[in-house]
Amino acid sequence: MERKAPAGNVRNKERSKKKFLDAVGKILKTKGYAALKVNDIAATAGVDKKMIYTYFGGMDGLMDEYIRSQDYWSNVSDDNLPKEITDGGKTIAKEMLISQFDHVFKNKELQKLLLWRLSEERKSLRKLTDNQEMNGEALFSAVADRHFDQNSKKFRAIMAIMISGLYYLDIYSTVNGSVFCGLDMKTDEGRNEVKQAISFLMEQTYDHL
Repeated sequence: MERKAPAGNVRNKERSKKKFLDAVGKILKTKGYAALKVNDIAATAGVDKKMIYTYFGGMDGLMDEYIRSQDYWSNVSDDNLPKEITDGGKTIAKEMLISQFDHVFKNKELQKLLLWRLSEERKSLRKLTDNQEMNGEALFSAVADRHFDQNSKKFRAIMAIMISGLYYLDIYSTVNGSVFCGLDMKTDEGRNEVKQAISFLMEQTYDHL
């Protein structure tokens, strides 16, 4: 008969894992990705560095779990879709794009990860891209491809432009200025204009594609 781990040990493990994940985020925000070293993470977490290998299998495992916890699209799949979709996915597409826009803006750690992904080749960052693509493919296949049929690739191209553009606006707003095309990406007014544009572009896409 398999013995269960005592509840206290499980809670301690989860607390320690969270400390490591929080430490990664803290270092990423304050010192940048170049400072993400085993000793520094352990010191910031206040937990023995050996536990990184025990709980995560090493730095790659720790980074995988951290990135997965932060990324918007890695946590979206066809399981998140409503049971009945009657508009070809137009509503869910709008909601997801607006949610991404807000999520990335509020999450400075994710912004650092996105910049890191553009500047360095790393296995855990490659997994971020692969997970996003895998989840995106599930959503496209389940909804949009069926609706747009022979125009499905055109829809994918439109989504690629919108998703990447929203990433850029969020990152831009916190680095070297927040005004883009005369709209301040740090203000509710400026951000609401972008959200209205998302809705407009989705409406036009579904009406005319």
